[in-house]
Amino acid sequence: MINIRFIDETKKNDINIKNEPFLIYGRMVPCYNGKWSYTTKLLSEDKSYLMTFPDENYCYDELAKNSFFVGAYNEDNKCIGLAIYQESWNKYLYLYDIKVQSDYKKLGVGKALIEKGKEIAAEHNYNGIYTQGQDNNLSACLFYIHTGFKIGGLDTMVYAGTKQQGKSDIIFYLDL
Repeated sequence: MINIRFIDETKKNDINIKNEPFLIYGRMVPCYNGKWSYTTKLLSEDKSYLMTFPDENYCYDELAKNSFFVGAYNEDNKCIGLAIYQESWNKYLYLYDIKVQSDYKKLGVGKALIEKGKEIAAEHNYNGIYTQGQDNNLSACLFYIHTGFKIGGLDTMVYAGTKQQGKSDIIFYLDL
């Protein structure tokens, strides 16, 4: 059984669970015509590849000033999922990071971490949650859509001049 709970100072190292590889197999293509919609473009199997984000090495004490850390723990009390929510100037709580270890994906852990975020947002009088996902991380983008998020924006310049040039960030919003 998975237990979703806040990560406090006694478990602060749990916010640094390792990033694991994920498959890049397509792209979400948002379109705005008075209302957001999207299509997906799949890569051929021979063009799909694994990607791993660098580990963040978060500093609990630094982030704790404006963040809520939510962990997913397995039956051995090992942190197997993480969501970091941050206070925001707008009326949406910011989902700064979310990750679930691969052995626990497709078991509802990510959704449970989002549900806890909705509770935090409601307790702090936010209208909902917002986050962003790289357009080529189709799994993440579809996870947000299937969890109730809607597309609310597109940033096509965020990676200009970087090694990730050509990618865009899709901004997702989840209303309470």
